[in-house]
Amino acid sequence: MEWWQCGLVLLAGLVAGAINAAVGSGTLITFPVLLALGFRPVTANISNSIGLVPASLAGTWVYRRELAGRRAILARLLPASVAGGIVGAVLLLVLPAKAFEAVVPVLIVAALVLIVLQPRLSRRAAAAKSRAQLGALVIAVFLTAIYGGYFGAAQGVLLMGLLGWLLTSDLQYANGVKNVLATCTGTIAALVFVITAAGEVDWLVAGLIASGSAAGGVVGGHLARRLPPAGLRAFIVVVGLVAIARLLLG
Repeated sequence: MEWWQCGLVLLAGLVAGAINAAVGSGTLITFPVLLALGFRPVTANISNSIGLVPASLAGTWVYRRELAGRRAILARLLPASVAGGIVGAVLLLVLPAKAFEAVVPVLIVAALVLIVLQPRLSRRAAAAKSRAQLGALVIAVFLTAIYGGYFGAAQGVLLMGLLGWLLTSDLQYANGVKNVLATCTGTIAALVFVITAAGEVDWLVAGLIASGSAAGGVVGGHLARRLPPAGLRAFIVVVGLVAIARLLLG
């Protein structure tokens, strides 16, 4: 790549990292940039997935205070995230590139409805979540992780909708958990790609995105922590609507 192309990929990684740590959907920034630069879709997707892992790691570190004392719930959700990430990564290698294209916008709309209705849903829900709710959340995290390992655009929006409905009314806490789960899914998917499809990885692209996304993750995480609940909810909805538009318009 020429110097300006490297700079563009680095900048895209920075913006995507900030969005991922704050909400999710950073892939919708970096992936189209890589396609525009002439990379094959599978190479772009795999290299991008590896490059965005540092953003989730950075977001998790920024949200460490919100995650204090949450080991029990994370211990229940992380295995589902690992398993789903592996399944999604394998599906990327064996399924057509557009296998999830039709259903994803519908899922995002459902997640946005949950986020908008979250205050009302939280008032109706019991303070202590039932086993049935926790079981439903584990299954939902697994299914979301499959999508995250496969492509991942707006995975964060989906997780925020599910966590806000089935786990907590505290959006900042939900965002911290989302970052942990996204880190887990992204890391395990990246490992699958490195082990099984190393030839499809463009390491320069992955490195540039990783460098930008790490810095962006710190910035985006700090900005998201400063937003009041209504502001964070509005930001999630805006990002979700943009994600839907980008997916539908290709």
